[in-house]
Amino acid sequence: MFGIGGGELVLILVVVLMLFGSDKIPEIARTLGKGMAQLKNATNEIKHEIQKGASENGLDVNSLTGGITEEIESAKQSMNNALNPVEFQNPVEEIKEEFENLSGPIKRQM
Repeated sequence: MFGIGGGELVLILVVVLMLFGSDKIPEIARTLGKGMAQLKNATNEIKHEIQKGASENGLDVNSLTGGITEEIESAKQSMNNALNPVEFQNPVEEIKEEFENLSGPIKRQM
């Protein structure tokens, strides 16, 4: 998550439990939850205001980010093609099918 391992998380929870006590932890968790919800709502409002201002000025924010998304997908596709060439996949599948056909009667006898 934030570079924190399981042991470190347990240690942090133990320290929090010792500092605040078991009766305060649910209240703290509720407060943190409400704060995170308010932060999420604020960021959504800011995004909405930016998009609204851009559309009023004649800019389409989706078209600006759409080109980047298409380029990323194109790069992913070319990397997949480079790492998994099609000409190697077909012979592997054929060999797998032949092996299954040969081992099929042996498996049924067991």
